[in-house]
Amino acid sequence: MNKPNNGTVRNWINGVWTDHAGPTIDVINPATGQVVTSQPDSSAEQVDSAVSAARSAFSSWRTVNPSVRAQHLHAIADQVALRIDELATAVTIEMGKPLDEARGEARKLVAALHFYAEEATRLRGSIVPNADDGFSSLVEYEPIGVVAAIAPWNYPLELIGWKLGAGLAAGCTMVIKPSEYSPGSGLLLAECVAATELPAGVVNMITGAGQTGQALTQHGDIDKIAFTGSGATGAAIARGVAKATSLSMELGGSCPLIVTETADLTEAVRGTLRRAFRNAGQICISINRGYVHTDVYDDYLAALAEGATRLVVADGLQTPNADVGPVVNQEIFDRTTAHIADAVQRGARVIAGGGPISDLAPGLFLQPTVLADTDQDMLIMHEETFGPVIGIARYTDLDEAISQANSTSAGLAAYGFCRDLGQTFTLSKQLDFGNVAINNVDAGIINAPYGGRKGSGFGVEHGREAIDGYLHVKHTRIRHGA
Repeated sequence: MNKPNNGTVRNWINGVWTDHAGPTIDVINPATGQVVTSQPDSSAEQVDSAVSAARSAFSSWRTVNPSVRAQHLHAIADQVALRIDELATAVTIEMGKPLDEARGEARKLVAALHFYAEEATRLRGSIVPNADDGFSSLVEYEPIGVVAAIAPWNYPLELIGWKLGAGLAAGCTMVIKPSEYSPGSGLLLAECVAATELPAGVVNMITGAGQTGQALTQHGDIDKIAFTGSGATGAAIARGVAKATSLSMELGGSCPLIVTETADLTEAVRGTLRRAFRNAGQICISINRGYVHTDVYDDYLAALAEGATRLVVADGLQTPNADVGPVVNQEIFDRTTAHIADAVQRGARVIAGGGPISDLAPGLFLQPTVLADTDQDMLIMHEETFGPVIGIARYTDLDEAISQANSTSAGLAAYGFCRDLGQTFTLSKQLDFGNVAINNVDAGIINAPYGGRKGSGFGVEHGREAIDGYLHVKHTRIRHGA
């Protein structure tokens, strides 16, 4: 990673690595509690420098032929592919994801960049018929301008890649701020960008905490904000923009699972284990709460508890194929234990896990935890935990289960397992979520739109539709007399 002599990572602005003499923020390995490195807590002046570079580059980048933009994206993807292990190691060290899983994330970044390279060449307009003879209306799509892209720590490579790919494909220029908890992999991605012939200023990357992000999102020369993070931060961004600014936000949510009496329980349990505990539950589409029909409730719980107990929890750098690593910070550690304690106090049963793993201290490791006999009043059933715990409630009526699933402000993803066609379409139609997965737990794929509703945000990533958020529509009406 690019570090000057003081051990601090650097910003990438206008094609140049810039040293930083101001305040810094330590980056902590959550598996060990040790400081990995430090990063610039970038000032408003440094933000302005990055935005100015992006604005200057936009004047020419916006007119670059889409096929050329595609070549640049393919070139960045090729550079990333050469550094999979290095990128994955940075992810694991900074936020705890097991190394094999982090390698998978880096490979998905490669796939996303190649996907958007191809989509860049498919941008089309239209000719609209006029009621009057001798006129034609041209509808064209043009890049929106300078984009502020703010990514979270839980998928520090992939969630930058979605924004980077769609933005560059559309012809926008970018100022990217990775999370202060996991900036290293993003800066390695900037190195991959720097190794290509992408013009200076088209992509800039700066680090910092909340004040840096605020300076970026409130900058008067930003044309679009693409944000993934908490609902509270998203609301603050929307309130603070300096002008009418295009916004796309993915704000997470408390994602439900419904298991009906017709479900294949083996598949339902396998899916639950993966989507509730992968990345230590630190996924916006993680299953937080489950509603299981009374006829299969006991069998499902027994199998789920057994499976959760078998999961390997370890430092993902030392045990690359571990199932679960640490949570990223003390806040999530405390919130998870508080949600477990609240559920137990209100009558839930702990049937697997239940708390911290003292043998792995001072690392922030928690046992994969299954809570049975939960009800909607418990925090686990209506707030996003973002830790390795799931609450399970019993139901007898599918309409009531759907009502409970829809009862929170979350609207990102929901899951169902059933083998009845009518139930399948009932879940698909009635679950009020942007993404619904039936008999699988992959609610997002790169070539289909992915976004939330209600408190989970607006706008989409993934798919051709993601590029639309980086484009202006222009109508030109021409009188030609033909």
